[in-house]
Amino acid sequence: MMHYMEYFFITLFLSTFFAMGGVGSAVALVPIFDMLGLSFNLAKAIALFVNTSTTITASIMNLKRKVLDVRFAFPLVISSMIFSPLGAYSSKFVNVYIVKWGFVAFLIFSASMMLFAKKEAKFKYEKKWILYVVGSIVGYISGLLGIGGGGLILPLMILLGYDAKKIAIAVSFVLPFSTFASFLSYSSFVKIDWILLIITAIAAILGGYIGNAIMHFKLDAKQIKKIIAFLLYILAFKMIYSLT
Repeated sequence: MMHYMEYFFITLFLSTFFAMGGVGSAVALVPIFDMLGLSFNLAKAIALFVNTSTTITASIMNLKRKVLDVRFAFPLVISSMIFSPLGAYSSKFVNVYIVKWGFVAFLIFSASMMLFAKKEAKFKYEKKWILYVVGSIVGYISGLLGIGGGGLILPLMILLGYDAKKIAIAVSFVLPFSTFASFLSYSSFVKIDWILLIITAIAAILGGYIGNAIMHFKLDAKQIKKIIAFLLYILAFKMIYSLT
């Protein structure tokens, strides 16, 4: 029981803190769970389920508020739902050493985007077919690495000239579909600890609500994002040290 409580409080703390910066915590949960002794694939499966649990509420709220353009999000949903489980299943055959290096690259990319990225379009290209391409590529990578994919879709689509707010709303709708599809793929070949899965999902949902509530006390989300970015750098370097 103490083993499960340890995971509960770690997930609760990270989910609360990351929510204060408006960021999902799954990207940090995977390497931390791996460091705590879970197999890397199990850590990814749990993080994907956590991501599904924490993003589905935002999707429902956006639908109720009628701010979601479903026709715009549809290509991303379809392509990511097809390719994210393919990415997840292919991790069964890819050497975990290579996947971990890919995760290191993603941690460094995410942290750098938080610190240095400017939300400016480099050019304007809003053809519908590009949504299928982006959804497919990001879906496969996110399934392989066990991440949500929002950290890849958002900057890429903004660079292509899409409206940042429109993309953020679309991504919040896409993520539950792609992450749950990836989770189902992992569950087909990974032995899932269902108690741990439920406990971490509950902790992440609670942390998300607590973090969002704390945000209203005039906290500087930009400063919190900087702290999160440095935490991701530390996790990346810790993984590099363990891989070399």
